[in-house]
Amino acid sequence: MIVAIISAIACLALIVGLFCHHQNRLKFRAHMMREAVRNHDFTFYLSLNGLFYGEKAMQEALNDLGQEISRLIAQNEVESWQRLTRVLTHEIMNVTTPIRSISQAYLEHPKVQGTSLEKGIVAINEASNHLVSFVDSYRKLTQLQDPVMADMDLCEVVNSVTSMYPAISFRVNIPASTVLCADESLLRQVFVNTIKNALEAGAHSIAFDWHDSRLHISNDGQPIPPEVRRDIFIPFYTTKTSGSGIGLSLSRQIMTTHGGSLTLADKAERGYHTTFIFDFGLGNGK
Repeated sequence: MIVAIISAIACLALIVGLFCHHQNRLKFRAHMMREAVRNHDFTFYLSLNGLFYGEKAMQEALNDLGQEISRLIAQNEVESWQRLTRVLTHEIMNVTTPIRSISQAYLEHPKVQGTSLEKGIVAINEASNHLVSFVDSYRKLTQLQDPVMADMDLCEVVNSVTSMYPAISFRVNIPASTVLCADESLLRQVFVNTIKNALEAGAHSIAFDWHDSRLHISNDGQPIPPEVRRDIFIPFYTTKTSGSGIGLSLSRQIMTTHGGSLTLADKAERGYHTTFIFDFGLGNGK
């Protein structure tokens, strides 16, 4: 009788211990998600391992919710920058066009040619031409074509793009059966922009990895400083002397038109310094 009671108490203590341990794990998960939200990081994805079926469904819903919030924030940022660039384009062109045409007319006038005024007018004309080129870059962000969706072989497209850069070492880890419904020409532009961005950072090796229905593109170029991580998708923002600051913002806009998102991973793939995550809205391995 005493042995039975002791065994029952031991079993009860074990059950209570396991229950408390499980609850502490759930509490830790809640803490991690709260910290992620506090830091405006909605790309979190917590494992479903070790959860009961109800908890697993809840965690899965929270993971999906975080991804959806991240996508909506990125979409809102893209739309805000589009509205701003439309206004800037209009205002800059209103000022630049007459300056450009008038200065060109003066340069062609015989009373100006060969005089001391010519040098100054040439400088004005060149400055206005550079400004027009700058505005044309803005237009790339506001006149993006709507995607023409069709099934495409992701591995085939990636291999085609990487073959354009024989001096770079590429690693492509994408299942041959991976098919996406997307605009192939726009996605090619996204991949080219990402490779160019890596080259501008001094990369020699680039990896394309397919993880949980997302494409990870990593490079071994100069790491992105923590203080500018939140700014890299702002149009024309760049820390590189040779960069235009258009590639990443344009790529994010293209991913948004596909119903997906483009984010910078908190931690790069092993062996690389920077990893970008391209989410096509397919879910987490579902």
